[in-house]
Amino acid sequence: MRDIAQAVTMLPGSLYYHFASKEDVLVAVYEEGVRMISAAVNDAVARQMAPWERLEAACILHLETLLGGSDYAQVVIRVLPKDVPGATARLISLRDSYEALFVVLCAALPLPRGTDRGTMRLMLLGALNWCPNWYRDDGVSPRNIARRFVQLVRNAQDTKALAP
Repeated sequence: MRDIAQAVTMLPGSLYYHFASKEDVLVAVYEEGVRMISAAVNDAVARQMAPWERLEAACILHLETLLGGSDYAQVVIRVLPKDVPGATARLISLRDSYEALFVVLCAALPLPRGTDRGTMRLMLLGALNWCPNWYRDDGVSPRNIARRFVQLVRNAQDTKALAP
């Protein structure tokens, strides 16, 4: 709290004029991260018409935001709601509001009957969110990684449709 107060040139106790607790500060940062990522994804998706291209655009912007150095985005993927007992419900609600964008995108995909869209969505988001742990700027762009992830999911679905 001292570091935050110093960064904005105020006394540490003054933060509590705006936030009742440390958890409230965390929720505000998390909320801003969700807002930033959601805005970027919504903007990218709005420019696409086809369902697979919309999903790809969302994944690209999601990953570019995560790997772009945003501290807000890092809080969203690194802070687990269960690790903040005083804010768990609020953080889950924020996370769910963002994931709802992907629920809509996955619902629109032309997938074979019986495809578990929920698991597919969680697998894709999990893969994207894990990238900051292994990503190296070695020539493969976040855009290409996201495209490859979507292509893997799409190819798996196409293979499933062709299976006897």
